[in-house]
Amino acid sequence: MSDLWLPGAEIHDLGDHAPTDQQYPPKAIAHITWDRNATAAAPQDWCSFDDLVSYFTGSGAGDAPHLIWDPFGGRIAQLFPADSRSKSLLSPTTSPTRTNRAGRVVIQIEAVFFPYCRHQGTVYPRLVDTPCAGWDRIHAWIASWGVPDTWPMGRPVDFTSHRDEQVWETCGGWYAHAHVPFNDHTDPGSWPDFTAGPGTPIPPPSQQPPAPPADPARYRTTINGLQYGYGAQGYQVTVVGRALVAQGFGAHYRSGPGPNWTDADTENYADYQRSLGYSGQAADGVPGEGSLRRLLGYLPGPRTVSLAHVVAAARTDPGAEQGHRTYGAEVAIVEQALADEGLLEQRWVDGSFGSLTVTAYAGWQRRCGYADAAADGIPGQDSLHRLGAAQGFAVTD
Repeated sequence: MSDLWLPGAEIHDLGDHAPTDQQYPPKAIAHITWDRNATAAAPQDWCSFDDLVSYFTGSGAGDAPHLIWDPFGGRIAQLFPADSRSKSLLSPTTSPTRTNRAGRVVIQIEAVFFPYCRHQGTVYPRLVDTPCAGWDRIHAWIASWGVPDTWPMGRPVDFTSHRDEQVWETCGGWYAHAHVPFNDHTDPGSWPDFTAGPGTPIPPPSQQPPAPPADPARYRTTINGLQYGYGAQGYQVTVVGRALVAQGFGAHYRSGPGPNWTDADTENYADYQRSLGYSGQAADGVPGEGSLRRLLGYLPGPRTVSLAHVVAAARTDPGAEQGHRTYGAEVAIVEQALADEGLLEQRWVDGSFGSLTVTAYAGWQRRCGYADAAADGIPGQDSLHRLGAAQGFAVTD
């Protein structure tokens, strides 16, 4: 079964879920946020992804889409599950269909973009002129919901409206906002094609980022008290390496990943940074706080865990929204220890003490000799101290 939530997206569940109208074929709707009216003669600075997330989770919740997409950095926020309607289309009573619901799925994407926006000094006339970072993830996820790779009313190439009620009701595929009956918007103006991955289409030479350095960077940086970069050592290096491999950025490893940062770690991390749309020194393979948080979902810290904190997480996270992190950095230390004990799959080391982590911890408790209610997956002082002793972290409280 396809994932209701796009893997790797930042989840901001607005609630208020509602079913779609299953008699219509599956659709995806392409939008741009069009926050400002700029021109070639008078470009304006891009509005940030975080600003749009704040808007759609606040005063703009009544117009919220499923996905908010940063085509420059590749960040994606999701506000509704795939099987719910979202709210970015007009749906007047005169419309024969409830436009936000007219399909087995009706997944709506708002690209954070407006024509002639200026991002980091470069002006972008069209959405397809941006790196389109993250588009491949969005496309693959939407395709998994049965939305065909076709534009029934034509792939958008300008801001011309074309609306056909019969096509809308009978044909599945991708629609521009400019194609939706009983709506008046003309966006998005352009949209990446279905073969485009992150960083495509290639911008003209004047806009191409500088090539990455010929030799891997060999310096270290400190983030949240831990070192990263060539020569760094510790559990955090292993955590980063495993996360890179899990996301498909492990091509330079010949062995490992392990606790010692080598040129292979730098080269793999640089590949990951470029996939986010970074370039030049920002993609030299040495982590920054932003990219590290996006890779892991949290920032690793010194190997000290509060019993009170992980107990609170174990009682809170399973019932909260998917991926909720009560004390993410500390929980991740416990999860990594459980993974190294063979009790939890590495892909679930994410800082959220969800149901799988509870089950894994119950397995550790049984290994410690506990049974029945004493092996309920909620950490206790003895079992947590024993896990810390086995895997090299300290326990407070």
